[in-house]
Amino acid sequence: MSDNTLHGTGSRGVSRRRFLAGTGSILGALTLSARVTPAWADSTAATAPIDSGAHVPVLVIGTGYGGSVAALRLAQAGVDVQMIEMGMAWDTPGSDGKIFCNTTTPDNRSYWLRTKTKQPLSNFFGIPIDKSIPKYTGILDAEDFAGITVYQGRGVGGGSLVNGGMAVTPKRENFAAILPSVNADEMYNTYYPRANTNLGVGTIDPAWFDTVDCYQFARVGRKHAQRSGFPFVFVPDVYDWDYMKQESAGTVPKSAVAGEILYGNNYGKKSLQKTYIAQAKATGKVTISPLHKVTSVAPAAGGGYTVVIDQINTTGDTTVTKTVTADRVFFGAGSVGTSKLLVKLKATGKLPNLNDEIGKGWGDNGNVMCGRANHLWDPTGKIQASIPCGGIDNWTAGGAFAEVAPLPTGIETYASFYLSITNTPHRASFSWNAAAGKVDLDWQQAWKQTSIDMAKTIFDKINAKEGTIYRTDLFGVYKIWNDTLTYHPLGGAVLNKATDNYGRLHGYTGLYVIDGSLIPGNTSVNPFVTITALAERNIEKIIATDL
Repeated sequence: MSDNTLHGTGSRGVSRRRFLAGTGSILGALTLSARVTPAWADSTAATAPIDSGAHVPVLVIGTGYGGSVAALRLAQAGVDVQMIEMGMAWDTPGSDGKIFCNTTTPDNRSYWLRTKTKQPLSNFFGIPIDKSIPKYTGILDAEDFAGITVYQGRGVGGGSLVNGGMAVTPKRENFAAILPSVNADEMYNTYYPRANTNLGVGTIDPAWFDTVDCYQFARVGRKHAQRSGFPFVFVPDVYDWDYMKQESAGTVPKSAVAGEILYGNNYGKKSLQKTYIAQAKATGKVTISPLHKVTSVAPAAGGGYTVVIDQINTTGDTTVTKTVTADRVFFGAGSVGTSKLLVKLKATGKLPNLNDEIGKGWGDNGNVMCGRANHLWDPTGKIQASIPCGGIDNWTAGGAFAEVAPLPTGIETYASFYLSITNTPHRASFSWNAAAGKVDLDWQQAWKQTSIDMAKTIFDKINAKEGTIYRTDLFGVYKIWNDTLTYHPLGGAVLNKATDNYGRLHGYTGLYVIDGSLIPGNTSVNPFVTITALAERNIEKIIATDL
């Protein structure tokens, strides 16, 4: 399918063709650049602090998947776009010559404004592994709410900087439960293909997978799944697989094969810096202000919106507060960031006309983690590529899809490790806590038991078949499940409830939501392809009708 097939008549048709121009396949160029350059060489868009008093046609809050799609398409339609990013640009090497630190040796670059790491796998052989670090605007935010820690990327590129890159399109039969008001034919015929093309999605070479040492852990996971009657599926990803082959052969600097993932990947991963944001840079119409945090959006007396922004330093202190005006504002700060900001703005009277759906419908995508202790004759390998490439599908029968995840410790562990996505029905709401001056989330940790039960439909059966047991030393003292986290926050400004069916916020003309907060809590798989495809759908409609 070509991405350049939409047609129209008159000036609007010309505008639509113009904004869609250049959205065809970029895989060849992306692969080439990822092979020969480190992450920072594919510099993001122009980064320069926005001036106080500025007036911009469009201001996009956040540089993750939704925000980057909106910025690119608006720029291609001829609109100047200012993006505001709370995190760093991540375009300058550290003292070790690399942008990002390694998963096994976290330093100040690892965590957002923490003085101690908070690693998802917090123990090893029962020994706590978190360590003290200097307070810094690092790349991974472990944001604590009652009953749950939400992991989020901080920096230009958002979650694409820190996720495993698993680029999964949901099964079509599951789509109606994910986004019931969206036309599935349009998504699967147009917007999912467009998203996959522009994200640079590819699948591992099965023949190489079957022989390379760095995926021995995944082959063990496949064998155990299949012997218990579960389908094992190769999962598409946004890693440059040709580069990884060269990593494994020792002909290029190692990245995924060296365990880089949780705190960024220096070479082969096609994050948004190399895809949507790189294309946005090429338009010359997108500017990004890193280390800037939006604190207020309110209608301006002369039309448009007054936006208040704090510029911060690398220890999180505000250095200057700026006020700018924007004709239109797109909220793309991620499920948590967008939801928190909108809830605050409604409750404090800045945007009082937002409806009562703001803050509702939030979910964790059913995330739970576990490990299994395998027999000595089933080693998983001391060298493990940090990019997962396969999963176990028991969604229809048991409500669970499990990534066969790496455990890149550099030693043989005889352990299989998994991140499960489950069909949990539980949804939480954000609310404004006036006494504390902050936004709360009413998540209940007990809700995770539903997800554990669904994940157990896979792993209890595998353990019974293989004669193996769960690892109890990875998340605390005799604790089998990590049931206190999510990597996949979704919801809080749900499509066709808090917004219309294209992300326009009810109550205000010119305010839009464009990120994962539109999706009510679950996507049945890793969510970023769905977030990207939905943003492509929505921004096309907005450009065609609102500009």
